[in-house]
Amino acid sequence: MTPHIEAEKEEIAEIVIMPGDPLRAKFITETYLDNYKLVNKVRGMYAYTGYFKNKKVTIMASGMGIPSMGIYSYELFKFYDVKSIIRIGTAGAYTKDLKLYDILLVEESYSDSNYALSQSGDKNNIQLSSKKINDLIIETAKTKHEKIIPSKVYCTDIFYKENDNYEEISKNHNCIACEMESYSLFHNAKILNRNAACLLTISDSLVTKEETSSEERQTSLKSMIEIALETITKL
Repeated sequence: MTPHIEAEKEEIAEIVIMPGDPLRAKFITETYLDNYKLVNKVRGMYAYTGYFKNKKVTIMASGMGIPSMGIYSYELFKFYDVKSIIRIGTAGAYTKDLKLYDILLVEESYSDSNYALSQSGDKNNIQLSSKKINDLIIETAKTKHEKIIPSKVYCTDIFYKENDNYEEISKNHNCIACEMESYSLFHNAKILNRNAACLLTISDSLVTKEETSSEERQTSLKSMIEIALETITKL
């Protein structure tokens, strides 16, 4: 056990799917898993372990932001011997070409956070996802006739910016959307020799100002969730 996870080691699967929201973790578990068990409720960060098509999987919330994802993914990789984490979440579009509910597969995560530098001395402000899982996600999406968009995103520490420079970030760093967790996840996977991927559904647009409700964000992400779950059956 760790200061943040009360589960016994054997109660966490080698594959973890991580939404940010604990209620989304609960929704996914109750909708898709068989023979599941609540294995963590410390700080309300729910984790459930069960089976999807006979494949053991843990669904665990990461909380919001780079530091929260950094804590939970590190502990899962380091102390629970988790081999692969797939983050599933929402993102804000930086281009008018992205529509609500488009699905992104994050290949590169750019950030101006100092997480990697502080954590391990890594000065790289771009962290990469795992090609192994990405290839399986692409294969799965094709078989389900779902469109996913390989992408580079901006992973930010700040949700409310006094002066939002998204146009500058988009132009200078070729980022097509923003979110708040992938950078620390990918970094932790790299330093601990694990696998990490990230699927994101566009929930709002900084260009068109369209947005979804909190209820829609919790329950209307079916395509992305099912792609992630079907992918784990191949791992």
